[in-house]
Amino acid sequence: MQLHLRGLRAGAFPCSRHAHICAPHQLRISASRHRSVLRAPRANEPDIPPSEMMAEASPIQSMAQMSLDPEAKSDDINGMELDQEVFKTESGIVEPVSEDEAEIDFLGESTEGNLHLVDSLKRAGVVNVFGMKTLEDIYTLPVEKLKRSTQGVLNVLGVPESFPEGNPQRAIYCSRTLNLRSIKAIGYDMDYTLIHYDVNAWEGRAYEYGLETLRQQGIPVDGLRFDPDLVIRGLIMDKDRGNLIKVDRFGLVKRGMHGTRMMNWQEIREQYGREVVNLRNEGRWVFLNTLFSVSEAVMYMQLVDRLDQGMFNVGAGNMSYQSLYGLVAKALYRTHVEGKLKAEIIQAPEKYVELDGGMAQALMDQKDSGKQLLLITNSDYEYTNRMMSFAYDRFLPDGMAWRDLFDMVIVMARKPDFFNYNMSLYEVVTPDGLMRPVLAAKKGGLYCGGSARMVEKALGVEGDDILYVGDHIYTDAALAKINFRWRTALVIRELEREVDSLALGRPHRDRLKELMNKKELVGDVFNQLRLARQRFVNGHNTLASFDDEEGINETLGQLIMVMEALDEKIGPMLELDGQHFNRRWGYLSRAGLNDKSQLCRQIEKYADIYTSRVSNFLRYTPYMYFRSPSQSLAHDRNLSRYYAAAYRLENHFSYQDVNGTENDADPEHEQDMPPPGTTRGRPTYPPPSNGRPAANGALSSRPPPPRGPPPPAAPTPSPQATQK
Repeated sequence: MQLHLRGLRAGAFPCSRHAHICAPHQLRISASRHRSVLRAPRANEPDIPPSEMMAEASPIQSMAQMSLDPEAKSDDINGMELDQEVFKTESGIVEPVSEDEAEIDFLGESTEGNLHLVDSLKRAGVVNVFGMKTLEDIYTLPVEKLKRSTQGVLNVLGVPESFPEGNPQRAIYCSRTLNLRSIKAIGYDMDYTLIHYDVNAWEGRAYEYGLETLRQQGIPVDGLRFDPDLVIRGLIMDKDRGNLIKVDRFGLVKRGMHGTRMMNWQEIREQYGREVVNLRNEGRWVFLNTLFSVSEAVMYMQLVDRLDQGMFNVGAGNMSYQSLYGLVAKALYRTHVEGKLKAEIIQAPEKYVELDGGMAQALMDQKDSGKQLLLITNSDYEYTNRMMSFAYDRFLPDGMAWRDLFDMVIVMARKPDFFNYNMSLYEVVTPDGLMRPVLAAKKGGLYCGGSARMVEKALGVEGDDILYVGDHIYTDAALAKINFRWRTALVIRELEREVDSLALGRPHRDRLKELMNKKELVGDVFNQLRLARQRFVNGHNTLASFDDEEGINETLGQLIMVMEALDEKIGPMLELDGQHFNRRWGYLSRAGLNDKSQLCRQIEKYADIYTSRVSNFLRYTPYMYFRSPSQSLAHDRNLSRYYAAAYRLENHFSYQDVNGTENDADPEHEQDMPPPGTTRGRPTYPPPSNGRPAANGALSSRPPPPRGPPPPAAPTPSPQATQK
């Protein structure tokens, strides 16, 4: 059977008979999939040469013709089913790396799921793609030229640019390297993951139900209104003091609010000093892990104000902040358990649910790529069925429902216990949710309860074969990683607004850092003069030029005034930093000027990747290899300027930006600077190979002394390990 490619049409599945030349790990050919663009030619339809079809989009001039192996049987190719990724090209036979063949690549990831050549049919090393003639050309091909060529092919496929050139709000960010091709199963939470709610509508309604419960108990709640801007995810409630605080990655308090009043620096220092917040002390601290915490935190902080005003008259004795939190938490818990809110949402889901058709397409792509999909939610079956039907069925092909996307569905999972214990398992057997107890789960089933261990056994996967995607750092990410070594992805919808806010706040932040740098420069001189005066007063002076103590004293006094003037400007600017995201708490990911928030630290620790919504997987495909960026340490920074200055001194070396303009600025992130001898996209005058810093900081042109035998040559990587 010979199959020919016709022109790509809008909305067609991004695959061509030559896609394997551009991205071998992203090609999937299936003669049985209804969305494949490979088909037999129609009558009277002209055969369009690939070179003509893609001439304007990429430099590919001649491509190998691809066909299914003519000697293969209709249902088997080399022992593999036809709908798997096995095909024949002039370069060789291509097939996926099996579990038995898989190796560990140089980044520590399994190569399972990669495509590789198993039988070379032409002279090795000869290619005709992106203007290259041999494989050696890839080492010298300029990155900018390669980038233009690859984007040309992506344009033909209708694929937008990826971050950082594309849309950063919709990017997927990587904390730990993850080879998505080696993932065999992907599990999803539902609420705020597969289903995203209008936070103001959902949490506002939950807030109203909670107020009504408290009103019935005699709590003074009249006049209170839901204020979603009062709190953000990642804050911590201090139940002992009635405070809401924001801490950095070390657990130190950076901002605080008592009731609804923001605390000043002095109050924070008096109450917390250098106290390190330990989230393991759940009796005192409540970490706002998810958007479901918003209504609870808003209600608690408003009622702290009323408690301080003496408006409470409940029971005997004085109510503590701890007792008040208990009342609020129980009221919101009843709102969820009694089902009043969810019953209301079921009747009018359009008021609460934000639709996103890209999520359905992303799940279909993952399922078609051979991955098993799971839904694991704490919601009951009736609510799950109604919400998923409303949000997904309209975006699926005719005759397909949301249940067809998943190989297993578990409702009322009772996370976090789902990841901690082996609980009873029930099978949902009727459309109205009637259940019966079962001993083991099976693929394709709909269950209630159970455990993560049961899921692994039923699907034949375990550990890092599974990626779990959710919105709750603790119940979705931390426990899955700690207890079962599952790979994890975190959905943070606010990330889109965070990225926008960081961009809008860049001028303010640059000005703030400029003032901080000025204070550092002035402060350095001040400290040196202070030390010199100290030595003079104590008779330890070694500087002959230091003989005017009165003049030095006057200079020190004036420098104090300069630094105080800077402080008067810096203080208010620090409080305004991040105001585009939240005027009280600043950025979601930052705490202070240069440090990460506790939330950001938790994300880095427990989420391998994170993003704003599930539909963002569309741009990255089910075959993406996510690589974590270089992590800058304190001693990494500013080395580029040091070396650049040294090279420039002897060899007129300088950095240039992509426009060819000389640029001496040290970027905020050192890893963005090119190493000596390179630029972002174009070479510069190369540094001498024997150059090295001398002891005094200057660059020595003398060759370094020999230090033993030369290092061994780098090993040749496995073909499987090079497919990134």
